[in-house]
Amino acid sequence: MSKFSELINQDKPVLVDFFADWCGPCKMLSPILKQVKESMGEGISIIKIDVDKNQALASKYQVRGVPTMLLFKNGKQVWRQSGVLQKEDIINVIKSSN
Repeated sequence: MSKFSELINQDKPVLVDFFADWCGPCKMLSPILKQVKESMGEGISIIKIDVDKNQALASKYQVRGVPTMLLFKNGKQVWRQSGVLQKEDIINVIKSSN
C-alpha cells in the first residue's frame, strides 16, 4: 500500500486503471490507455491495478465496477470515472487537471 502512495505522489498526473482480467470493457480500455501514453509521453504515469489481486486497494478507493480510472495529482484524487472513455476524452481530463 505504501508503494502505491509513492506512485501516486508524483509531480506529473498519475492515471490509475482499476481492471480485471475477466472484464470485457477493461480489454477495450487497455489499447486506448496505450495511445494516451504515446500521445502524452513523460507527461503522465499510467498504473494498472488488478482488482482481484489488490482487493484492499480497490476497497480503499471504493472501486465497485471495472474499469474504473482515477486521476491523481500530487497524491490527491482529482478525477474518477467508471467505464471506457475515448483517448481524446482521457487526454482532455488529464490536461485540465494540470
